Amino acid sequence: MAPTEATILRNYLLLPSRLPSIVSLQEFTSLFPKSQQSSPQIRALYRDLQQQRNAVVDAVSASIDAEVKQGKALRRTIIRTKKEGEIEEQDDEIEIERTLFGSTSTTIAPKQHSLQSIIPDLDSAVLDVESNLQKLEEEESALLESIKQTAGNMSDLRYGRLSNPNLTNEVIDGLNGIQDTCKQKGMV
Repeated sequence: MAPTEATILRNYLLLPSRLPSIVSLQEFTSLFPKSQQSSPQIRALYRDLQQQRNAVVDAVSASIDAEVKQGKALRRTIIRTKKEGEIEEQDDEIEIERTLFGSTSTTIAPKQHSLQSIIPDLDSAVLDVESNLQKLEEEESALLESIKQTAGNMSDLRYGRLSNPNLTNEVIDGLNGIQDTCKQKGMV
């Protein structure tokens, strides 16, 4: 089986990137002057450098994971778009040709699935539905929060409670400013 994009990226970017793969503690220590090589600060410096390097490697790993998810979502979108395009573009000539001659090289043969090939497609469809559901739930909660906030603001207006006590003066000043601008432009 051919290696996946994620496998290639992990093997190329992550495996050789850990600090011990690049330089061991002994090699790192040998880079310092002889008088400083026995200092415990070198070991602490190496550990600190190792932690920084691990943080970078972890960030790259997270980016690879995000790219893999984005790639899968893109593939699902392309497949969905192709299926929608096939449904919309039913060509009468192709249908007649299929009826008369059967499936030929000029017609698109439907994909035949086996048990092994349908499982990844079904998994992909499940992930797609879950992703859409999560987006809808997030959108629903944002809309609900916006509606609650709007209703709360309207309630304040109904009972004459304004969160900004200077709002009345600010609105009057704004309207006066609009009137002055209109007068200067000769509109009134």
